[in-house]
Amino acid sequence: MGSMKLSSKPDAFTRRGQAWYCTTGLPSDVLVEVGEMSFHLHKFPLLSKSAILGRLIEENSDSDECVIKLSDIPGGAKSFELVARFCYGLKIELSSENVVYLRCAAEHLEMTEETSGDNLINQTESFFNQVVLRSWKDSLEALRTCDGLLPHAEDLHIVKRCIESLAGKASIDPDLFGWPVSEHSTMQSPGGSVLWNGISTGAKVRNCSSDWWYDDASSLSFPTYKRLISSMESRGIKQEIIAGSLTYYAKKFLPGLNRRQSTGPMPLPAATLSDEEQRRLLEEIDRMLPLQRGLISTNVLLWLLRTAMILKVDRACISNLEKRVGMQLDEATLEDLLLPNFSYTMDTLYNVECVHRILDHFLAMDQTMGGGGASPCLDDVMASPSLAPITAVAKLIDGYLAEIAPDINLKPLKFQSLAAALPEYARPLDDGLYRAIDVYLKSHPTLPEAEREQLCRLIDCQKLSLEACTHAAQNERLPLRVVVQVLFFEQLQLRTSVAGCLLVSDNLEASSRTLRGGGAVAASGEAGCWATAAVRENQALRVGMDSMRLRLMELERECSDMRQDIRKLGRGRRRLRGGGGIVAGGKDGGGWAARVQRMLTPRMMKLQMCSAQHDAAEQQRMNNEHKKVEKVAKNKKQLSMDDGDDKEE
Repeated sequence: MGSMKLSSKPDAFTRRGQAWYCTTGLPSDVLVEVGEMSFHLHKFPLLSKSAILGRLIEENSDSDECVIKLSDIPGGAKSFELVARFCYGLKIELSSENVVYLRCAAEHLEMTEETSGDNLINQTESFFNQVVLRSWKDSLEALRTCDGLLPHAEDLHIVKRCIESLAGKASIDPDLFGWPVSEHSTMQSPGGSVLWNGISTGAKVRNCSSDWWYDDASSLSFPTYKRLISSMESRGIKQEIIAGSLTYYAKKFLPGLNRRQSTGPMPLPAATLSDEEQRRLLEEIDRMLPLQRGLISTNVLLWLLRTAMILKVDRACISNLEKRVGMQLDEATLEDLLLPNFSYTMDTLYNVECVHRILDHFLAMDQTMGGGGASPCLDDVMASPSLAPITAVAKLIDGYLAEIAPDINLKPLKFQSLAAALPEYARPLDDGLYRAIDVYLKSHPTLPEAEREQLCRLIDCQKLSLEACTHAAQNERLPLRVVVQVLFFEQLQLRTSVAGCLLVSDNLEASSRTLRGGGAVAASGEAGCWATAAVRENQALRVGMDSMRLRLMELERECSDMRQDIRKLGRGRRRLRGGGGIVAGGKDGGGWAARVQRMLTPRMMKLQMCSAQHDAAEQQRMNNEHKKVEKVAKNKKQLSMDDGDDKEE
């Protein structure tokens, strides 16, 4: 830190309580009162340096006791003590901590060159320009002292010059220069020794990153910090650096933001602000944050949103934060998305409306960027990079629905509205949605049948995995209609698989006939034997396919019978409810779900056996086709060799 001594005379000032005395051996002839402090001084040293003090002394020359009151001097008694020492030529040391006080006091007392040569204004201005503004730490310290000297420091452009100095130093990439010496990194010469003056054209800055000034800037008052950030933006500093500094400042002064935040530099806790001050600070930070996506992590934005709800900031600020989160919702985590409900008028545990608005912002942005339009197929959803964000959001929302589902105060309409907000192509599989609905039905056992069916209509049974289908077929909480749909689509998938296998078999038989016809013309007796064997294998495979077709027809008949049984059970349940009879199963063991499960178990086993046989047949077909290709290649090679021998003979 830079400093400069203005004199070498020994100190002749002593303090007694609230009074200062100059012990020069001469009696005091002027009393200067600054606030509660009084200074017993002499007229000549004061009027020889200050035009204002000279005029005040002259005005009081007729009175017996000369008393001067300086109630409006910048810096108060602290500043005037240094000024008095300077007037007497005593030893004082200029530094970044007192230069602004002395500069403002000297201007107020008109200590110019016209009054005395090499006066205090000239010396403080020279020190400020040549020493303070050249150093980051000195400029920062001088800027801090300006808060208590407004508007005098503003009128003298001290604040502006300090801010420009700091902004200029923060905007320079530290990796571009090896000099001058950096105050936040180690300067070393090429040989590894620290230079005595810190200057070397071959020195390199080590361990210096773009966030080195975050902590220093956060020590400023927010109005000054805001002006510093504005000056940096005008110099073209990167937006991600600005966003990082704003995040650091918010973490330091807003309680709760440091919790669960482990990435990036962590600020030391600052003095606690009042709720009103925190509210104004958060609103200002929201207005200063850049609008680009990805500059601030999503979890930080969600914590800012949570804090804004606690502090009850302006509605526009909350809406802006929701839009910022919506822009990068695909990067959020479920833990951060669980925003508690801080309103007394809402009875749900979590703020579902806020998450719904965030999701709407994300979907609007996705459509604007070209993500909307016709629903793509499943393969496109799994392969397209442009659809990866919306599929990640769908998975996140399904997890969120499963977490909020146990809330007994969560209405079905609110749950259904959030689940249906996503487009169909956003979910490659509906397993997560099925799990959330199952948790909701389990936590709301008194939900009417009509509302259960309304919720289950959200599930696309064709997009359920095998595990989810097996669970749904045995789920007593689901309506009968949903169970039948699950079984129907399982059967439909099996029929499609078998039909595809038969089509492949027909194509294989046609190709074998072509090979057999060509071999009869050009191949020898060995090739003919191979073609005959291939035909036999194809015939055996065709017989297996015919038996599988017959078994499929049998399964279709059993499924039709099963539907009739389920309809009978449904009519029986309605009659029991209408007559006030016993709804639950009695001694025979177990209710409609148990009976459906007993009927479905052998049929499901047959379906699985048929699927296993289909896989075995498909594997056998692939092996036969591979063997045929090898034999064809071998026969062609043998035929070419025989033709070559005949030509030589």
